[in-house]
Amino acid sequence: MAEAVAGRRPAPDRARVLAWLQEYGVYASVLALLLFNVVFTPNFVDTGNFRTQLVQVAPIVIVALGMALVIGTEGIDLSVGSVMALAASMVVLYLGYGALPAVLAALAAGAVVGAAGGGLVAYVGVQPIVATLALLVGVRGLANVLVPQLKEVSDPGLLALGSGSVAGLPYVVLIAAALTAALAFAVRRTTFGRQIVAIGGNRTASELSGLPVKRLLLAVYMISGTLAAGAGVLATARLQAGDPTSLGLFMELSAITAVVIGGTPLSGGRVRVIGTVMGALLMQLLQATLIKHDLPQSWAQIVQAAIILAAVYAAGNRGAR
Repeated sequence: MAEAVAGRRPAPDRARVLAWLQEYGVYASVLALLLFNVVFTPNFVDTGNFRTQLVQVAPIVIVALGMALVIGTEGIDLSVGSVMALAASMVVLYLGYGALPAVLAALAAGAVVGAAGGGLVAYVGVQPIVATLALLVGVRGLANVLVPQLKEVSDPGLLALGSGSVAGLPYVVLIAAALTAALAFAVRRTTFGRQIVAIGGNRTASELSGLPVKRLLLAVYMISGTLAAGAGVLATARLQAGDPTSLGLFMELSAITAVVIGGTPLSGGRVRVIGTVMGALLMQLLQATLIKHDLPQSWAQIVQAAIILAAVYAAGNRGAR
C-alpha cells in the first residue's frame, strides 16, 4: 500500500527547484563550504584567516557591484580590469601631489573610461561586449604607457587604506561593506534602481514610457568604471606598489562570475546585490580551500566554470518558464 502511495507521488517541480537554486543556491553553497572548512581544514577558524579572506575578496566585491548594475541593464563591462590598472598608473603619477589628489585622479580616470563605454553603448549603438572589449585593450595599453613598470608607493596616507583598520576590521573591508549597503539601498529603494531594472527588462518599453534610457546607461557604466578604479586604488595601497602590467588581469571574469552565480541574469532585468557579494565570497572560499588542501588552482577554475554553467542554466530555464 505504501509503495502504491509512493508511486503516485508527483514528480518534483523542476521549475521550482531551479528557482530555489537561483534564489538561494549561492547562500547554501557558501554555508556548505564554510562547514567543510571548519571540519576538515586545519586552522581555518582563525581570526587572521578570516581577515585575510575578507581583504582578498573586497576588491572583487567592489568591481562586481558595478558589474551587477551593468548586467542588470543587459550589458557587460569587460574593461574593469584595465581600469584598475589605469587607476594604479594615475596613483603613481599624481602621488607627488598627495594621497587625496592621487585617489581623486584615479577615480576620475575610471569615470572617464566608464563614460566612454557608456557613450558608445547608449549614444553610438555599439554592442556592450564590443565597446568594452576595445576599452579593455586600449586602456590597459594606456596604463602601461603611463607607467611601464612596477613602481613602489610609500605615501602613509595611501598605504593606510590598504593596511589600516577600525576595531580590527580593515578599511578595505569596511569600504566594500559600505558600498554594498549603498548600492543595495539604491537598487531596492530609489527610482534610479527601479529604472535600471526596467531598462534591463525591456529597453524599448522603457524608452517609450519616457525613461531617460541613454543617460541612465551612461551613468551605470560610469559607476562601474569608478568602482573599478576604486578597487585599483585599494589594491595598489594594499600591495604598496602600482603595477599596471598585472593589476586587474582577469578581474572582469571574476566580477562576471560573482554576479552570475549571485543570481543576476545575463539577460538583465534584475540586480542581486547581496547575491553578488556572496558569489564573490564563494569563489574566494573555493580557491582558498583548494590551496589549503594542496590542490592546484586549475581545479578551482574547473569548478568555477561548472558553477557558472549551472547558474546560467538555472537562470535560463527559470526565465523560459
